[in-house]
Amino acid sequence: MALEPKKQEDILLEDFLALDTPEGFRAELIDGEVVVTPPPGGDHEDDLSLIAEQMFTKAALKVSLSANKGLITPSGGRCPRSRVIPDATIAPRELRLFQGADPWMPSDGVLMVVEVTSSKPEVDREAKRHCYARAGIPHYLLVDRDEQKVTLFTEPEGDDYHRAAWVPFGKALSLPEPFDFELDTSEFS
Repeated sequence: MALEPKKQEDILLEDFLALDTPEGFRAELIDGEVVVTPPPGGDHEDDLSLIAEQMFTKAALKVSLSANKGLITPSGGRCPRSRVIPDATIAPRELRLFQGADPWMPSDGVLMVVEVTSSKPEVDREAKRHCYARAGIPHYLLVDRDEQKVTLFTEPEGDDYHRAAWVPFGKALSLPEPFDFELDTSEFS
């Protein structure tokens, strides 16, 4: 019996998983395209630390946060075989989703992903938003440094979110349950 030839997206995934990126760089497979980004700058990391601090001190539930695990998102639509690395992934602590040595994890159980724009803001604004929605991640928080605003996308269905609430930097953004607190954006840069 003859073996079926590999599909182009299978070959792309294999090649992507075999990549050896320089230290600090992130390689992601988004919408069938390999996207490599350089290490983020200090302001990017500062904004993430401000969010993490508030998640740990203000959220109504105990959460775990990871900045290193990549997510495998479901294939289909705008996101064929996507493997994305959010700037932060937030999940209920009791699920212990971030355990294990595999750098890639399923998106099941993830409550929120956070992206802070840097060198490729259009990827965060569009492509990643579609992948996170397809994965059914209930909350996508986008800190858009170019536009000086924070947007919370909710109600994922298919390839997109059906609700978005945003505030300019300096205003508080209400995070719904299960977080249930006002995110202070006054120090975002």
